[in-house]
Amino acid sequence: MIQKLQKKYALSEQGAKDLIKGCLACALQNISFMFPVGLLYFLVDDMVSGGVTGGRIWFYIIGCVVAVGLILLSTWFQYNATYFATYIESGVRRITLAEQLRKIPLSFFGKKDLADLTSTIMADCAFLETAFSHYIPELVGSIISTTLVGVCLFFYDWRMAIAALWVLPIAYAIVGFSSKVQDKLNQKSMNAKISCADGIQECIETVRDLKSNNAENAYLSGLDKKIKAVEKRAIISEFGTAVFVVSASMILKLGIASVALLGSSLLIGGNLDILTFFMFLLVVSRLYDPFQSALQNLAAVISSKTNIGRMNEILNHPVQSGSDVLSNNGCDIVFDHVAFAYNTGETVLKDVSFTAKQGEVTALVGPSGGGKTTVSRLAARFWDISKGKIAVGGMDISKVDPETLMSLYSIVFQDVTLFDNTIMENIRIGRKDATDREVLAAARLANVDEFAEKLPDGWHSMIGENGCELSGGERQRISIARAFLKNAPIILLDEATASLDVENETLIQSALSRLIKDKTVIVIAHRMRTVAGADKIVVLSDGVVAEKGSPDELYKKGGIYTHMTDLQRDSQNWTLSD
Repeated sequence: MIQKLQKKYALSEQGAKDLIKGCLACALQNISFMFPVGLLYFLVDDMVSGGVTGGRIWFYIIGCVVAVGLILLSTWFQYNATYFATYIESGVRRITLAEQLRKIPLSFFGKKDLADLTSTIMADCAFLETAFSHYIPELVGSIISTTLVGVCLFFYDWRMAIAALWVLPIAYAIVGFSSKVQDKLNQKSMNAKISCADGIQECIETVRDLKSNNAENAYLSGLDKKIKAVEKRAIISEFGTAVFVVSASMILKLGIASVALLGSSLLIGGNLDILTFFMFLLVVSRLYDPFQSALQNLAAVISSKTNIGRMNEILNHPVQSGSDVLSNNGCDIVFDHVAFAYNTGETVLKDVSFTAKQGEVTALVGPSGGGKTTVSRLAARFWDISKGKIAVGGMDISKVDPETLMSLYSIVFQDVTLFDNTIMENIRIGRKDATDREVLAAARLANVDEFAEKLPDGWHSMIGENGCELSGGERQRISIARAFLKNAPIILLDEATASLDVENETLIQSALSRLIKDKTVIVIAHRMRTVAGADKIVVLSDGVVAEKGSPDELYKKGGIYTHMTDLQRDSQNWTLSD
């Protein structure tokens, strides 16, 4: 049962156990509220029989105290078993999702946008927090308590018990059979919310481009439609749920009427005593309350399938795994007939074979879309290849844990990611246990000191979200300082100087020259002058290695490399004209 609950509701093992406790606690609380009904029944019986004597008064006083105590105790138990346990499980669920995302191949993120994943971790978890603290325990608890009370009623009078209970399965079936309708409504509502979240996020991220192109009004008009679509879908979903819940609630009301009508008929015919009739009226006045709430909860539980499904998509996704022990002999990177295609079916690499030797700089060049960036990502096992083999020092990287493998790599991307923290702490990302002296040494190797020491707070200056307080060249130097600090034997440089001015490019190239010494280096570049000093050039075109060799050898062949070099040389002579 525990495992089924874990799978069905995306719970941890402890969360599944706590859910069972919560359901039992809710059932116990519902039953405790029936004790006052029992006391009232005995009180009426005593009054009809001749009055309440002195000894019986104490019985009712003690009974009231016990009833209140049971209600308080069961409520306390229910609160702890549902609310407190759920809040703990909610934290565990978010951490579990984050840990799973850390292990999932990057190919998964190509199918998901940031707003969708954020919604799953935050909004879906928050909804399920409510579901597991309110809806599910109360639903199951009401079913258990109603069943127990219903069985007890049959011991008094089976005819009246049927009159009281016939409405329950019908009401429950009405809401239960609505699951397909509610699933469709909730999925459409979720799609509208994700589309709206995407639009808002995109608007914030591209506000500069929207302003520069006078496209704000047009974009906001489309965003307004998405917001209204969310409102429309929410209303439709609520109405769809209400149709079934209200119908079921109306059926429940018939139970009171059927008890009253049948009881009156039996009472007149002399087949039922007044006390039993009174007792059934008392019971049904309380019996339907938890179950009526349960019907509303059932609708919410049905709607939670969408949220749970989105979580399970992450939790059940295959993860990258492997040995946590490195067995490489050196750091030569060998691509052996490697093929790769994204999940969309788009083939990027068909048959790529080359070797990037330790102590040499291997440059990847070629037309856009040829697979240069993909090769560098595959070398670091950001994705797993479809065919062939990639080895580092003879070690098959597909059999090594990605985090263990990453200890061999320092990567400098074109798009630098920085955190809203100090310069020191942003560099320390390269190696979290580094001392301040080691961080400063790495920073100076990357020429970070040239601008950091001029800031008001020096090395402890806050640089804003994603380094918004710094220029592109300054941000790039921090990224290179991280690589210096990590001091890994393999360096991947992905267009590290592509968008920089001449002065910054010179400083960064100087820093990179110090960084790549005696290491295995793979450089991706579009500027031919950037790779002119490489030991080997691999030209990628249409997913295959079209050419490879030294810069001089390739230029003499008059192929793709020659054509690209000549085009860039000609473009340097281009000037603005009237």
